[in-house]
Amino acid sequence: MKNKRLWIKIILSLLIFGTVAYITHSYYDISPQAIREFILSFGWWGPVVFFFIYTIGPLVFLPTSVLSLGAGLAFGVWPGVLYIMLGASGAAVTGYIMARFFGSSVIKIDQYAWSEKVFKQMDKRGFMYVFVLRLIPVVSFDLLSFLAGFAKVKFNYYMIATVIGIIPGVFAYGFLGASIASGEAVMIFAAIGVFIVLLGITYYFRSHVKRYLGLADE
Repeated sequence: MKNKRLWIKIILSLLIFGTVAYITHSYYDISPQAIREFILSFGWWGPVVFFFIYTIGPLVFLPTSVLSLGAGLAFGVWPGVLYIMLGASGAAVTGYIMARFFGSSVIKIDQYAWSEKVFKQMDKRGFMYVFVLRLIPVVSFDLLSFLAGFAKVKFNYYMIATVIGIIPGVFAYGFLGASIASGEAVMIFAAIGVFIVLLGITYYFRSHVKRYLGLADE
Protein backbone atom coordinates (compact mmCIF):
# COMPACT_ATOMS: atom_id res chain seq x y z
CA MET A 1 0.00 0.00 0.00
CA LYS A 2 2.86 2.32 0.89
CA ASN A 3 4.62 1.60 -2.42
CA LYS A 4 1.40 2.21 -4.32
CA ARG A 5 0.99 5.65 -2.74
CA LEU A 6 4.61 6.45 -3.54
CA TRP A 7 4.13 5.58 -7.21
CA ILE A 8 0.92 7.60 -7.42
CA LYS A 9 2.75 10.56 -5.91
CA ILE A 10 5.64 10.18 -8.35
CA ILE A 11 3.41 9.80 -11.42
CA LEU A 12 1.27 12.81 -10.49
CA SER A 13 4.39 14.92 -9.89
CA LEU A 14 5.87 13.93 -13.24
CA LEU A 15 2.61 14.68 -15.03
CA ILE A 16 2.49 18.13 -13.46
CA PHE A 17 6.15 18.86 -14.27
CA GLY A 18 5.75 17.54 -17.81
CA THR A 19 2.61 19.58 -18.46
CA VAL A 20 4.16 22.79 -17.13
CA ALA A 21 7.34 22.19 -19.15
CA TYR A 22 5.33 21.56 -22.34
CA ILE A 23 3.21 24.69 -21.91
CA THR A 24 6.26 26.80 -21.04
CA HIS A 25 8.27 25.75 -24.08
CA SER A 26 5.34 25.62 -26.53
CA TYR A 27 3.49 28.83 -25.77
CA TYR A 28 6.10 31.21 -24.41
CA ASP A 29 9.04 32.91 -26.07
CA ILE A 30 12.05 31.77 -24.07
CA SER A 31 14.82 34.05 -25.26
CA PRO A 32 17.12 36.48 -23.41
CA GLN A 33 15.20 39.48 -24.76
CA ALA A 34 11.85 37.96 -23.81
CA ILE A 35 13.15 37.16 -20.33
CA ARG A 36 14.37 40.75 -19.99
CA GLU A 37 11.03 42.27 -21.01
CA PHE A 38 9.10 39.90 -18.77
CA ILE A 39 11.26 40.67 -15.73
CA LEU A 40 11.21 44.44 -16.23
CA SER A 41 7.42 44.41 -16.57
CA PHE A 42 7.24 43.72 -12.82
CA GLY A 43 9.11 46.88 -11.87
CA TRP A 44 10.62 46.69 -8.39
CA TRP A 45 9.46 43.09 -8.11
CA GLY A 46 11.57 42.13 -11.13
CA PRO A 47 14.51 40.67 -9.16
CA VAL A 48 12.15 38.58 -7.03
CA VAL A 49 10.35 37.25 -10.12
CA PHE A 50 13.68 36.47 -11.78
CA PHE A 51 14.85 34.55 -8.70
CA PHE A 52 11.61 32.54 -8.67
CA ILE A 53 11.86 31.71 -12.39
CA TYR A 54 15.50 30.67 -12.11
CA THR A 55 14.81 28.59 -9.00
CA ILE A 56 12.02 26.56 -10.63
CA GLY A 57 14.06 26.19 -13.83
CA PRO A 58 15.01 22.55 -13.16
CA LEU A 59 11.32 21.67 -12.77
CA VAL A 60 10.41 22.90 -16.26
CA PHE A 61 13.82 22.51 -17.93
CA LEU A 62 14.50 26.19 -18.53
CA PRO A 63 17.97 26.84 -20.01
CA THR A 64 20.17 28.51 -17.40
CA SER A 65 22.25 30.27 -20.06
CA VAL A 66 19.19 32.06 -21.46
CA LEU A 67 18.05 33.12 -18.00
CA SER A 68 21.52 34.44 -17.16
CA LEU A 69 21.78 36.46 -20.37
CA GLY A 70 18.29 37.81 -19.74
CA ALA A 71 19.38 39.03 -16.30
CA GLY A 72 22.41 40.74 -17.79
CA LEU A 73 20.18 42.47 -20.32
CA ALA A 74 17.70 43.52 -17.65
CA PHE A 75 19.92 44.53 -14.75
CA GLY A 76 23.38 45.20 -16.19
CA VAL A 77 26.65 43.81 -14.86
CA TRP A 78 25.72 44.93 -11.37
CA PRO A 79 23.39 43.98 -9.77
CA GLY A 80 22.82 41.49 -12.61
CA VAL A 81 25.71 39.27 -11.51
CA LEU A 82 24.32 39.20 -7.97
CA TYR A 83 20.84 38.23 -9.16
CA ILE A 84 22.23 35.52 -11.45
CA MET A 85 24.28 34.15 -8.56
CA LEU A 86 21.22 34.04 -6.29
CA GLY A 87 19.04 32.51 -9.01
CA ALA A 88 21.61 29.88 -9.94
CA SER A 89 22.03 28.97 -6.28
CA GLY A 90 18.26 28.57 -5.99
CA ALA A 91 18.20 26.34 -9.08
CA ALA A 92 21.05 24.27 -7.65
CA VAL A 93 19.03 23.70 -4.48
CA THR A 94 15.94 22.73 -6.50
CA GLY A 95 17.82 20.20 -8.64
CA TYR A 96 19.53 18.68 -5.61
CA ILE A 97 16.29 18.34 -3.64
CA MET A 98 14.47 16.87 -6.65
CA ALA A 99 17.09 14.13 -6.91
CA ARG A 100 17.00 13.42 -3.18
CA PHE A 101 13.20 13.40 -3.14
CA PHE A 102 12.57 11.18 -6.16
CA GLY A 103 15.78 9.18 -6.01
CA SER A 104 16.26 6.21 -8.30
CA SER A 105 12.54 5.40 -8.25
CA VAL A 106 12.06 7.77 -11.19
CA ILE A 107 15.40 7.82 -12.99
CA LYS A 108 17.23 4.51 -13.01
CA ILE A 109 20.58 6.24 -13.22
CA ASP A 110 22.39 3.28 -11.72
CA GLN A 111 21.80 1.30 -14.91
CA TYR A 112 24.40 3.35 -16.78
CA ALA A 113 27.97 2.04 -16.90
CA TRP A 114 29.45 5.33 -15.75
CA SER A 115 27.13 5.79 -12.77
CA GLU A 116 29.03 3.56 -10.34
CA LYS A 117 32.28 5.39 -11.12
CA VAL A 118 30.67 8.81 -10.72
CA PHE A 119 28.97 8.00 -7.42
CA LYS A 120 32.14 6.44 -6.04
CA GLN A 121 34.15 9.55 -6.91
CA MET A 122 31.50 11.88 -5.50
CA ASP A 123 31.37 9.90 -2.29
CA LYS A 124 35.15 10.28 -1.82
CA ARG A 125 35.54 13.91 -2.85
CA GLY A 126 32.13 15.47 -3.29
CA PHE A 127 33.20 19.08 -2.75
CA MET A 128 36.03 19.00 -5.28
CA TYR A 129 33.94 17.04 -7.77
CA VAL A 130 31.13 19.59 -7.74
CA PHE A 131 33.51 22.56 -7.66
CA VAL A 132 35.52 21.43 -10.70
CA LEU A 133 32.41 20.60 -12.74
CA ARG A 134 30.84 23.95 -11.91
CA LEU A 135 34.06 25.73 -12.83
CA ILE A 136 34.70 23.68 -15.99
CA PRO A 137 31.16 22.62 -16.99
CA VAL A 138 31.65 19.40 -18.94
CA VAL A 139 28.09 18.46 -17.91
CA SER A 140 25.02 20.70 -17.80
CA PHE A 141 24.19 22.74 -14.70
CA ASP A 142 20.99 20.89 -13.82
CA LEU A 143 22.45 17.45 -14.58
CA LEU A 144 25.25 18.06 -12.08
CA SER A 145 22.67 19.15 -9.49
CA PHE A 146 20.75 15.92 -10.05
CA LEU A 147 23.91 13.80 -9.86
CA ALA A 148 24.99 15.44 -6.60
CA GLY A 149 21.56 14.76 -5.13
CA PHE A 150 21.57 11.14 -6.27
CA ALA A 151 25.09 10.66 -4.90
CA LYS A 152 24.03 12.28 -1.60
CA VAL A 153 26.88 14.77 -1.54
CA LYS A 154 26.71 16.72 1.72
CA PHE A 155 24.46 19.71 1.10
CA ASN A 156 26.73 22.32 2.67
CA TYR A 157 29.74 21.10 0.66
CA TYR A 158 27.61 20.99 -2.47
CA MET A 159 26.37 24.56 -2.09
CA ILE A 160 29.74 26.07 -1.20
CA ALA A 161 31.36 24.32 -4.17
CA THR A 162 28.53 25.49 -6.42
CA VAL A 163 28.66 29.14 -5.37
CA ILE A 164 32.44 29.36 -5.74
CA GLY A 165 32.57 27.35 -8.95
CA ILE A 166 29.98 29.35 -10.89
CA ILE A 167 31.53 32.78 -10.25
CA PRO A 168 33.45 33.03 -13.58
CA GLY A 169 30.48 31.83 -15.65
CA VAL A 170 28.03 34.08 -13.83
CA PHE A 171 30.22 37.11 -14.47
CA ALA A 172 30.66 36.19 -18.15
CA TYR A 173 26.92 35.84 -18.79
CA GLY A 174 26.09 38.98 -16.84
CA PHE A 175 28.77 40.98 -18.63
CA LEU A 176 27.71 39.70 -22.06
CA GLY A 177 24.04 40.48 -21.44
CA ALA A 178 24.83 43.94 -20.10
CA SER A 179 27.12 44.73 -23.04
CA ILE A 180 24.43 43.79 -25.56
CA ALA A 181 21.92 45.99 -23.72
CA SER A 182 24.37 48.92 -23.73
CA GLY A 183 24.91 48.75 -27.49
CA GLU A 184 28.50 49.97 -27.03
CA ALA A 185 30.85 48.23 -29.47
CA VAL A 186 33.87 48.27 -27.14
CA MET A 187 31.89 46.74 -24.28
CA ILE A 188 30.35 44.13 -26.57
CA PHE A 189 33.72 43.05 -27.98
CA ALA A 190 35.22 42.95 -24.48
CA ALA A 191 32.37 40.75 -23.24
CA ILE A 192 32.65 38.46 -26.26
CA GLY A 193 36.39 38.23 -25.61
CA VAL A 194 35.80 37.18 -22.00
CA PHE A 195 33.24 34.64 -23.12
CA ILE A 196 35.54 33.17 -25.78
CA VAL A 197 38.39 32.88 -23.27
CA LEU A 198 36.17 30.98 -20.82
CA LEU A 199 34.88 28.70 -23.59
CA GLY A 200 38.45 28.09 -24.71
CA ILE A 201 39.54 27.21 -21.18
CA THR A 202 36.58 24.84 -20.82
CA TYR A 203 37.37 23.14 -24.12
CA TYR A 204 41.10 22.89 -23.41
CA PHE A 205 40.70 21.42 -19.92
CA ARG A 206 37.72 19.22 -20.78
CA SER A 207 39.76 16.02 -21.22
CA HIS A 208 41.96 16.86 -18.22
CA VAL A 209 38.91 17.33 -16.01
CA LYS A 210 37.40 14.05 -17.17
CA ARG A 211 40.60 12.19 -16.36
CA TYR A 212 40.95 13.91 -12.98
CA LEU A 213 37.38 13.04 -12.03
CA GLY A 214 37.60 9.50 -13.37
CA LEU A 215 35.21 10.12 -16.25
CA ALA A 216 37.63 9.56 -19.13
CA ASP A 217 36.75 6.82 -21.59
CA GLU A 218 38.75 3.72 -20.97
